[in-house]
Amino acid sequence: MTASSEQETSAVSARPCATGKQYELRRGDAVAVVTELAAGLRSFSRDGVLLTETYGDDDIAPGGSGITLAPWANRVEDGQWVLDGRKQQLDITEVSRNNASHGLLRNAGYTVVAESPFAVALEAVAFPQHGYPFLVRHRVDYQISEDLGLRVRQTLTNDGASAAPFVLGAHPYLRVGDAPVEELRLTVAADTRLVTDERLIPRSSAPVDGDFDFRAGRPIADLAVDVALTNLRFEGGTARHTLSAGDGSEVSLWQDHSCRYVHVFVSTVYPGRTRAVAVEPMTGPANAFNSGDGLRWLGPEESFSMEWGIDYTPGAAR
Repeated sequence: MTASSEQETSAVSARPCATGKQYELRRGDAVAVVTELAAGLRSFSRDGVLLTETYGDDDIAPGGSGITLAPWANRVEDGQWVLDGRKQQLDITEVSRNNASHGLLRNAGYTVVAESPFAVALEAVAFPQHGYPFLVRHRVDYQISEDLGLRVRQTLTNDGASAAPFVLGAHPYLRVGDAPVEELRLTVAADTRLVTDERLIPRSSAPVDGDFDFRAGRPIADLAVDVALTNLRFEGGTARHTLSAGDGSEVSLWQDHSCRYVHVFVSTVYPGRTRAVAVEPMTGPANAFNSGDGLRWLGPEESFSMEWGIDYTPGAAR
């Protein structure tokens, strides 16, 4: 999946925004807004129904809403890991837990490399630096497909001379229009959870149970979880997780076979919302640079891609 090179382009907002240029994609009744900052998904809607959480023009993405994550997703404990026997020290970006969080590009502006009315591709470079001495390039392709679902492909390319480790991910928050979040049900096709310490660093794994078992659907109600899940149930090459309302309407996030983990975060501090539900596709879990779980390496000139997307099914009343 790549953005078209047609002469027509996606709409770009004229008003300055805290997240940079805003690229509006339209196809049928589907509308997506993608940001220059972090190649983030600011919003996705169908027929006027918001399917992701959003935020104001003057706001940065609250809670990492919609941002893409490279060259690692989630956390690195103490920002430290070892490369060829030498300790590497990343900047601490989650001060409260003393972790390096969500990669190197969440505060980077991405450059458009291709676009059309319903697709855009953005790219940014992570240059060699302390803690990550590699030259890698992250490209994010957004497209509203013919069936009006949103498709996203994230590609990491190694432009350096030595093999580079990585984990890719994204941080979308789902919603079903104006339906109260507490009345929604979340279904996640995962059999195993990662057990973490108080700093959210995985220490072991266990079968899903209690508040962490979403396989048959679980009401959000007063749920507050922050957990990575794995052993996903793939059908036809994708695993699908669904947030559904009582009228039958639902929004689904799917991820391809390269994404073996999904992180579920029910936030109680999202601005203007009593709760917000993040469903985050990831190729590896937190602290993969130390545990090796889900960690991949790219040789020089090699590329790797993951795909995920969002679909909508309207309820009986629509």
